[in-house]
Amino acid sequence: MKSNINIKVKNKENNLRIDVLLSNQSNKLSRSRVKSLILQNNLKINNIVVTDPSRKVKINDEIFFEIVDAKKESLAPFKYPLQIIHEDEDLIVINKSDGISMHPGPGNYNNTIVNALINYNGNNLSSIGNELRPGIVHRIDKDTSGLIVIAKNNLSHENLSNQFSKHTISRVYQALVWGKIRPRTGKIETFITRSSRNRQMMEVSLKKGKNAITNYKTLEIFENDNVPTLSLIECKLETGRTHQIRVHLASKGNNILGDKKYKKKFKKITNINPELEKYLNDLNRQFLHAKTLGFNHPKDNRWLEFSSKLPDDLEKILKKLRKIKQ
Repeated sequence: MKSNINIKVKNKENNLRIDVLLSNQSNKLSRSRVKSLILQNNLKINNIVVTDPSRKVKINDEIFFEIVDAKKESLAPFKYPLQIIHEDEDLIVINKSDGISMHPGPGNYNNTIVNALINYNGNNLSSIGNELRPGIVHRIDKDTSGLIVIAKNNLSHENLSNQFSKHTISRVYQALVWGKIRPRTGKIETFITRSSRNRQMMEVSLKKGKNAITNYKTLEIFENDNVPTLSLIECKLETGRTHQIRVHLASKGNNILGDKKYKKKFKKITNINPELEKYLNDLNRQFLHAKTLGFNHPKDNRWLEFSSKLPDDLEKILKKLRKIKQ
């Protein structure tokens, strides 16, 4: 079914974001739902298709917005051992393993976290946004491990999304990178936009894209005659852009160990400890882990914070590096 919003912008609505203006038209329209529809080309301003939810409107702009009921997609349950850290009637906190995508997409519609949630929790998940992403408030990459929060209902989803938008969520990652990052502690602030050379990749920009801020500090440096120079880095996010940490560290020349997408060519390492070399060669993912996740509970506003240990495949590399370092 379809319905339309057809309005002309009034004086008091001048300079409002279009997603705010449209969500104010009906209490059944959340901003997340409006944003999703805008991104699907359902908005025209002055008869021109607009796909930017943050676009500011002007007096007398003519708005045509088509509200299309979400197409019901079939989500197959996937028997997968979810590592649940916390669960209540409003949300689930999961420690995600590497190697599994967050939600269905081209090439993989069945073996994802969403399919595993359907198997575990049935349809008791939020329905905001894309039908293939029930409960998904935020994402981490397929080959990144660590903590994520899932919304069980729409009120929780809206509240948590708001916290992400306001950057009040605490997110701390650990990464092992090539070389020594300079300075050892700092802030990386750039725009991040889709790469013009490869649409599956992102890149930093000085002029366009979304503002991205990563605070980082060096925890340990590994360097001697039997070890290539590597640094264990902690990254605290102020924003959460696609591939943000991977792109920011690569832009500093300190690519994440094992990152196949944002990698650079290195000369063959000589005199490396044979056991360490095997560990590095066997690593089939980027050394990036979402270690800490903190937020206010959407119902009673109490602060919740969770922490996750490094998975075994990453921890054994650190243990070997520390042993050689001694």
